[in-house]
Amino acid sequence: MSTPHQDATRDRIEAELVDPLQAMDLDVEAVEVTPAGKRRVLRVAVDKDGGVTLDDVADATREVSRVLDESDVMGEMPYTLEVTSRGVDRPLTLPRHWRRNQDRLVKATLADGSSLTGRILTSSDESATIDVSGEEHEVAYADVAKALVQIEFNRKTEKAEKAEKKDD
Repeated sequence: MSTPHQDATRDRIEAELVDPLQAMDLDVEAVEVTPAGKRRVLRVAVDKDGGVTLDDVADATREVSRVLDESDVMGEMPYTLEVTSRGVDRPLTLPRHWRRNQDRLVKATLADGSSLTGRILTSSDESATIDVSGEEHEVAYADVAKALVQIEFNRKTEKAEKAEKKDD
C-alpha cells in the first residue's frame, strides 16, 4: 500500500518525464517508487507503437537520468533507476494499449462479471472488435473491468506459414 506522499512523488516524477519521453515517441506507462533499504528503486515502464527496442530503453534511461538530475523530485535519498518496456502482464487500460496489441489474444473481464477471450481484430478510441471462435464481438472499453494479453507459445501466424511454405 502506498502512502499519499509516495503517490505525490510518483505523480510528480511522471509529470516531469511525460514531455521529454514523448519527444522520443515514447509513452510513460507506469512509474513505481519502492523503498529498498537505504535507497529507493524507481521503475519507469515505457511503450510505443511497434514496440520498444533495447536501444529505446537505453535512450530512455539516459533521458530519464538527465531529467531527474536537473530536478529535485527524487530528493536527496539515493535511488536505483530501472527503465523497462511495458510488459504483457500489465492490463490494457487505454485505447493505445488495445491498438498496440492488435492480433494478440486477450482475455477481457466485463463489468457485468462475464468474460471473453479472443483475438483483437481492430480498435478505436472507444472500443475494440474481438474475434471469439470466429465470431466478432465489439467491446466498449467502458464495459471492460480488466483486460490482459494472453501468452501464446508456438502460434502460427500467416507470415510464418507463408515463410515455411517457401522453404519447402
